[in-house]
Amino acid sequence: MKADFCRGATANAPMAASVAAYGSVLGMLAAQKGLSWLDLLFMNSAVFAGSAQFVMVDMWSQHLPVIEMALAVLVINLRYLLVGASLGPLFRGRSLLCKVLLMHLVADENWAITMSEQRKGTASVWFLFGGGVMVFLCWCGGTMAGLMGGGLVSRPEYYALDFAFTAIFTALAVGMFQGKKDIPPWLVAGVLALLAHQFLPGKWYIVIGGVGGAITAMLAAPDETPDLKEGAHASAT
Repeated sequence: MKADFCRGATANAPMAASVAAYGSVLGMLAAQKGLSWLDLLFMNSAVFAGSAQFVMVDMWSQHLPVIEMALAVLVINLRYLLVGASLGPLFRGRSLLCKVLLMHLVADENWAITMSEQRKGTASVWFLFGGGVMVFLCWCGGTMAGLMGGGLVSRPEYYALDFAFTAIFTALAVGMFQGKKDIPPWLVAGVLALLAHQFLPGKWYIVIGGVGGAITAMLAAPDETPDLKEGAHASAT
């Protein structure tokens, strides 16, 4: 248990450093919106989803649009339905409380690294948890640093600090690429996301692209699913 936790934290450390970098951009934006460190810390703990928090801070105003903000965050985080489903075999046999607590610390970064580890047959819930703790601590540290120094950098995009968000997800995508079989679902996801972004309001393109890519992957490789589940179950036990 302890070994897997430490292994997960170590494996996520490089990504967590980038998380801190783009977290500092969120902190700077939060400072410009007048959020206190307590506001931001509560948001980090309650939401812990970078893209959703960027949207929340962007919508922040004196009279909070609570309903609109909640709907926007819900749409963005619907992708975690797919994330949770992919981690199902890893959590098989665990209690509901364990699932709730550990899933709260699942971010895109430690999920992607855990999925890579799961393909090797060496993933566990404690590996996932160790990565989540590492990412969470670096995220909080980055956002707090950005908040405290927010007045020093009025335009973070001028220094390309906001590109860290794009860079880390590009790195995650490259790390998860497994060859030609990934090309069709990636293309479908990209095309659907672009079309949804063009013709639909809000952040629905995230959900539509993710669901479309997942369905394409299932249709393209129906015979591989049982093997993957059996391997994941064996690694969890």
